[in-house]
Amino acid sequence: MTGSARNSPKPDTERQDALCRDCGATASLAVSQRRCPVCKSPRLVRHAELIQLGVAHIDCDAFYAAIEKRDNPALQDKAVIIGGGRRGVVSTCCYIARIKGVHSAMPMFQATKLCPEAVIIRPDMAKYQKAGYEIRDLMRSFTPLVEPLSIDEAFLDLRGTDRLHGGPPAQSLVRLVNRIEKEVGITVSVGLSHNKFLAKLASDLDKPRGFSIIGAAETVSFLAELPVSTIYGIGKSMQKKLDRDGIRSIGQLQKMDERDLVQRYDSIGLRLSRLSRGEDNRKIVPQSVAKSISSETTFSEDLIAGAALEKHLWALAERTAERCKAKNVAGTTIVLKLKTSSFTTLTRNRSVNDPTQLADTIFSIGQTLLARVLNEKPGTKFRLIGIGVSGLVDAVHADPPDLADPDKGRRKAAEQAMDNLRNKFGRGAIKKGRSL
Repeated sequence: MTGSARNSPKPDTERQDALCRDCGATASLAVSQRRCPVCKSPRLVRHAELIQLGVAHIDCDAFYAAIEKRDNPALQDKAVIIGGGRRGVVSTCCYIARIKGVHSAMPMFQATKLCPEAVIIRPDMAKYQKAGYEIRDLMRSFTPLVEPLSIDEAFLDLRGTDRLHGGPPAQSLVRLVNRIEKEVGITVSVGLSHNKFLAKLASDLDKPRGFSIIGAAETVSFLAELPVSTIYGIGKSMQKKLDRDGIRSIGQLQKMDERDLVQRYDSIGLRLSRLSRGEDNRKIVPQSVAKSISSETTFSEDLIAGAALEKHLWALAERTAERCKAKNVAGTTIVLKLKTSSFTTLTRNRSVNDPTQLADTIFSIGQTLLARVLNEKPGTKFRLIGIGVSGLVDAVHADPPDLADPDKGRRKAAEQAMDNLRNKFGRGAIKKGRSL
């Protein structure tokens, strides 16, 4: 791993590839040389595989809070919490607030108790999305192989771009990071490795404004020290199962036979075995982030009655929620679409306090919007209805606890239980009463 903390002392005669994170210069430097030979900056990245590695993960640092600080310099040295009012929860916060113990999904009253001096700001998703798309465009100017994970993070494959950019991928990443800081006005952290799993791990090692490397030669030894929860896709339930079996570190998994792991944990056992050794063959798949997700249906006969329209609305809300969950995104705005018998299209929308991917929430707001249209246009016949979400963000921000709506947690748990049953037994295995 990059950095001297994990490396044993080396003689001054030994040289290592180094990269300046300020000017982007690369050179083979003696271990004792601590500054860039070109610009004298101390911000050097050193690694034996620096020139060879080309799979990267870029993650914005405290993204929402960073955008707010960018737009209001007076906040620069202050603790900033993005979230609801006193009865709401924390969406995210800056690193100053994190030092005080504040974290996402924490009740706001608890966050303000830990950090009473914090500035509380309501989320402005449209502003955050605009910055995210600007960063995405900058990424694509360096490589077409950009796979977004959310609005503020993505994988990049820069292998084979040396000739195009006149230097190795690590050097291109420094240029990209510096452009993001200059043109967008926020900082990001970079993880560089030989596959996606390790690149994402590396980007979390030295936040904020970090640039960390995990090379192929050190992969197994580096992973051995980490807890099994580090492996992606290992949820709390699986962690408990592994803990009951006495497996707590990745190093323990490395010593186990793959067949035994598969026999004990089915397909997850195979993933545990391979990722414990840093084996990840997933390709970086370029894709564009959808701006909205929706579902609609055209009726065989025009409908007037609100009850009949609501029945279709519920089915469409479930379908939209399923698509959001499949893509691991949530919407910040609910959009209702209606088409009259005369082919006039009507749309109504409402922003939500917290991003959502729940059918219950999508339907509830859609139901209110529908009632408004029916009140505005009594007796109108409709040939189509649709419901969707826009302003998509990563599902990590979806449907947090709400102290003003204590029943929300129960509804979310009920929907998740229904989803689990459908995944196991098929979509028709369970239905809500309103869909019958």
